Amino acid sequence: MTSQPQQAAATEPVQAEGLARLREWRSFRVRAEHVRDYGILVVFLAMFLFLTFKSPVFLTKDNLLNLLYNNSGVGIAACAVTVVVICGNFDLSLGGIFILSALLAAWVAVHWNIWLAFPVALAAGVLMGLINGLLVTKLRVNAFLATLASGLVFFGIDKAVSGGTAIYPGTSSGGSVHEGNIWTFLGQNKLGGSGGVQYPVIIFAVVAIVLQIVLARTVFGRHVYGIGGNREAARLSGLKVDRIIIITFVIAGFAAGLAGLLEYSAQGQGSPGDPTSQALALAAIAGVALGGTSIFGGVGSVWRTVIGVLMLGLITNGFNLLGVPDFYQDIVRGGLIVVAVAIGSMVERR
Repeated sequence: MTSQPQQAAATEPVQAEGLARLREWRSFRVRAEHVRDYGILVVFLAMFLFLTFKSPVFLTKDNLLNLLYNNSGVGIAACAVTVVVICGNFDLSLGGIFILSALLAAWVAVHWNIWLAFPVALAAGVLMGLINGLLVTKLRVNAFLATLASGLVFFGIDKAVSGGTAIYPGTSSGGSVHEGNIWTFLGQNKLGGSGGVQYPVIIFAVVAIVLQIVLARTVFGRHVYGIGGNREAARLSGLKVDRIIIITFVIAGFAAGLAGLLEYSAQGQGSPGDPTSQALALAAIAGVALGGTSIFGGVGSVWRTVIGVLMLGLITNGFNLLGVPDFYQDIVRGGLIVVAVAIGSMVERR
């Protein structure tokens, strides 16, 4: 006799929960922070679909792998500088670190030992990142000016070491590397043979995943967000602010050195520098800004930076396939960056 009332009482919490969710869904409004965090994903998907229908070449495996490959260097640097920006700083020296690390590796390969070239490039990137961190924390130089100046110094050292000419490391006939070319192995070979994925693309993916996990799942990541959100409050709460800032610059230096190593492994030489390498820092920061990371610090994520970098690459790749003039690419890229930064500023003011 009492089973029906008991069943009705049991279903009441379920119905109440369903009504609460329905009210929450009806009251949902798209806010500026939603546009900042997920707007780039919507735009990316829309452009991806547009290019899929407009160009028969776009969705081919070779084109998509080339899209990833051509943006892997900038992507690696952008993922790392995201950590710097979230912590409330900038790093405009990435281009200098990029070019000098690779050139030093090529010099070591020619004059010492080719196997030492790879750790030298990474160690040089770490050292230059450490210098940037010390300039910002110990000498209290504004990060924008400190890294702008250090970048110029790194480019100058590059010219002095190279003498203005490229350095071509030799090849080795021994070892297990295909065709004995140790220097170009990472940059020019693919995992799985000729139809596989380029090693720089794989390294780009690994760097992005690792840094996303570090920011989202570790104590260090929480400290980075805390310092970027309010540096003085973080200092008063006992955080080692200077140490964490230095580590973020070291991460950016390591990544720029790695990107430079991969780039010049692909080219088979150490170069005295070109406009592409000098623009690396701006391209990386553009990807970070387009991904919704706040230039004021405290807000951002690596996965959105990846989308931002690929968005910039998508514009270049897609517009080239459609035969659109270069100046339209610059207009679209610049416009998207301005909109992304403006939306971020609107969120900060609220």
